[in-house]
Amino acid sequence: MSGARPAPSPVPRYELHCHLDGSVRPGTVADLAREQGVTLDLPVERLVTAPPRCGSLSRFLTYIDVPLQVLQTPDALHRAARELVEDWNADGVVYGEARFAPQLHTRRGMSLDEAVEAVSHGLAAGRRITGVRTGLLLCCLRHQTPDESLAVAEVALRHRDEVAGLDLAGDERLHPAEPHRPAFDLAHGAGLPCTVHAGEAAGPAGVWEAVDVLGARRIGHGVRCAGDGALLERLRRDRIALEMCPTSNVQTGAVPGLENHPATRLLAAGLAVTISTDTRTTSATTLAREFASLRWSAGQERLAQAHAAGAAFADPLATATRPHDRAP
Repeated sequence: MSGARPAPSPVPRYELHCHLDGSVRPGTVADLAREQGVTLDLPVERLVTAPPRCGSLSRFLTYIDVPLQVLQTPDALHRAARELVEDWNADGVVYGEARFAPQLHTRRGMSLDEAVEAVSHGLAAGRRITGVRTGLLLCCLRHQTPDESLAVAEVALRHRDEVAGLDLAGDERLHPAEPHRPAFDLAHGAGLPCTVHAGEAAGPAGVWEAVDVLGARRIGHGVRCAGDGALLERLRRDRIALEMCPTSNVQTGAVPGLENHPATRLLAAGLAVTISTDTRTTSATTLAREFASLRWSAGQERLAQAHAAGAAFADPLATATRPHDRAP
């Protein structure tokens, strides 16, 4: 896909919220399964692509099980990361941040450091091929222990030249963020920026916790914060970006439908709304399709991309000035 022509866009595209394990090409999953002797009981597309409405985040995440099963070697991770950059290039993305949880890739003995190095080197290979600029984020997981999250933060700091940020992912309805504070305190102490999945499976309280307890500079999704005026004012005042993923948000039941997605009104209200795919394969989408699904004007997309450029954790070309104007 590296030779594909980028999709037309009024401005260069930035993608800030993209999970590597949910963005592996179906053909690559099939190849890796065949190479590793993994039997696939159904056609690969049915195993890795979620239906338009899953009803819950937990069901949505089951479609990442098979990709995770085959991403247990450095070569597999390297290939997946390189191909993601090639897919960004085909989508008109000039800067993309890939995130993954290295602790989920140790089933066959790979260490956290080896997993991080494999993805980092794969992203670098993709950069050399395409010229797309990249950043790497590591994910702590809400259902895991604080010690496991601390280990992820520690490996992030050991690879500080390669890792751009720390994330917390998982079901916020079942697992609060506060127990993972030591990992985020460690990251903050080293100047590593943080984002937190919140306001996706639960309401505004999780977003407050992400901002006040974990010090998040960005919020993953945040679609359920729209009803809390004080929270919206805090996010607007501190220019805390919202990483919104419309198709995924409908699939998981975070919003009832694209016509109800809050991204448009929050952008118009002056919040730093950004748009991403979340999981390119699980959601069968691209950034071009996400913007098309919102039916935004060129001015609205330009504003969202300016927000994304200003919120990027690792882009040397991103402007330090964050926009305060409203969408037309």
